[in-house]
Amino acid sequence: MTRGKYDVVVVGAGHNGLTAAAYLARAGLSVLVLERLDHVGGAAVSAQAFPGFPTRLSRYSYLVSLLPDQVIADLGLDLDLVSRSTASYSPTVRDGRATGLLVERTEGEATRASFRALTGSDDEYDAWRDFYDGVAVLAQAVAPTLTRPLATDAAIRAQVDPGIWRDVVEQPIGTAIARRFRDDLVRGVVGTDALIGTFASLQDRSLVQNRCFLYHLIGNGTGEWRVPVGGMGAVTDALARAATGAGAEIVTGAGVSAIRPGEPGGPVQVRWHDGAVEHTVEASYVLANVAPWVLRILLGEDEDPATKPEGAQLKVNLLLSRLPRLRSGIDPEVAFAGTLHLAETAADLEVAWAAAQRGDLPDPLPGEVYCHSLTDPSILGDVPPGTHTLTYFGLHTPARLFAKDPEAVRAEALRRAIESLDAVLEDPIDSVVMRTPDGEACIEAKIPQDIEADLAMPGGHIFHGDLEWPWAPARARLETPGERWGVQTGHAAVLLCGSGARRGGAVSGLGGHNAAQAVLEATGRTL
Repeated sequence: MTRGKYDVVVVGAGHNGLTAAAYLARAGLSVLVLERLDHVGGAAVSAQAFPGFPTRLSRYSYLVSLLPDQVIADLGLDLDLVSRSTASYSPTVRDGRATGLLVERTEGEATRASFRALTGSDDEYDAWRDFYDGVAVLAQAVAPTLTRPLATDAAIRAQVDPGIWRDVVEQPIGTAIARRFRDDLVRGVVGTDALIGTFASLQDRSLVQNRCFLYHLIGNGTGEWRVPVGGMGAVTDALARAATGAGAEIVTGAGVSAIRPGEPGGPVQVRWHDGAVEHTVEASYVLANVAPWVLRILLGEDEDPATKPEGAQLKVNLLLSRLPRLRSGIDPEVAFAGTLHLAETAADLEVAWAAAQRGDLPDPLPGEVYCHSLTDPSILGDVPPGTHTLTYFGLHTPARLFAKDPEAVRAEALRRAIESLDAVLEDPIDSVVMRTPDGEACIEAKIPQDIEADLAMPGGHIFHGDLEWPWAPARARLETPGERWGVQTGHAAVLLCGSGARRGGAVSGLGGHNAAQAVLEATGRTL
């Protein structure tokens, strides 16, 4: 650190913090980024997970949807995001026969034929197209507003079919799914987008699941989840280059312990420790790329266990000698190229949620599987031919289930995850998993407690807390730049710039972009 005062101090060098730093430095502001860990990126990192193999896995975050093309263009990011050839495949058993539902990335006759073979007619696919055509109109109305001051709910609603607005925004998404679709597997495939990173029933009256559903479908107006070539670390590397190239300073190993706003209009004091010495720096603005719950502690409030977020996901990374065959007979390179749904009928999802709500680990455990190396073989490195990665993301595994005995419950959750996968495979995972030089299976499982310990996300919640609607509700105060951009806190000079901002969540850069825009508006600066 070369000075004692900056225009802006960014707390946390996750992808949002780097996005904010890049925008502000490009506008000519002096920017310091302080990162607790010894590396940047937060959850958007690639790592060599298994000894003896050079393969670099996207260890936490794993796909990109919400990152706007505008941000990529504005910052000149050297980033290649590629489409998966398959949207999803959902194996199941019908009348004693192993089969499944295939949804192509660009839906065509194979998708319609798969719906017909599963359900006996074209009715369910016609209902699917009708629903998602309506959701696409909503996504196209919302997406352009994400990088602008908050739109109002009335402005968005005026552009959308009233039936779609009711189904997605006004009533539990499970109600719409049950009314629109008859097949329980189809219902589950639709419903999973409402539950990734969110512990809720599809019928929850809070509508937190509806907000999750919307966020999964609005990225760039298409909702497509793309694979970053080189892994998630490539996203971080591109943003870090943009920030430092514009003049931002990044200090790692810098644990922030306090943020102290002064008098209105005066500087904000930030205290941080490098492991040996405590430092103090002042800034006109502080952007907090931490969860709102953590920010309150940094601002001097006591920890409040009652309001602490709770994550609910099991993340498993695997390295395989080859892709296993499926009992349905589908080509593994087709099935694993997209999202492979396991134990995710609508009934499965509700039973699993109810079990976890009671304090029991769900059985069967619902989850989904991704093979990133089919889309991006560059992450594999020099490994034997046929080697592939698999990532499993388990639902309805809230942190509370692991609290008493994390290691024992982790092991059981992993066993059930593998059991769910083996149930649809001709080749059990144990027969194809790679082994380290010490003979250990190349499998790592991350529970919410790991996410909290590794990334300081309270409760292991990957969105830093429940998602909010990406627009301003009726009667919302929109008087200050922070309020207009959805990044305000109780202090005018301290702004949220992470997933806890109104339009945060997922790997989007939106929290960082919007916090930066609020500062630029307040200071009269432009890019």
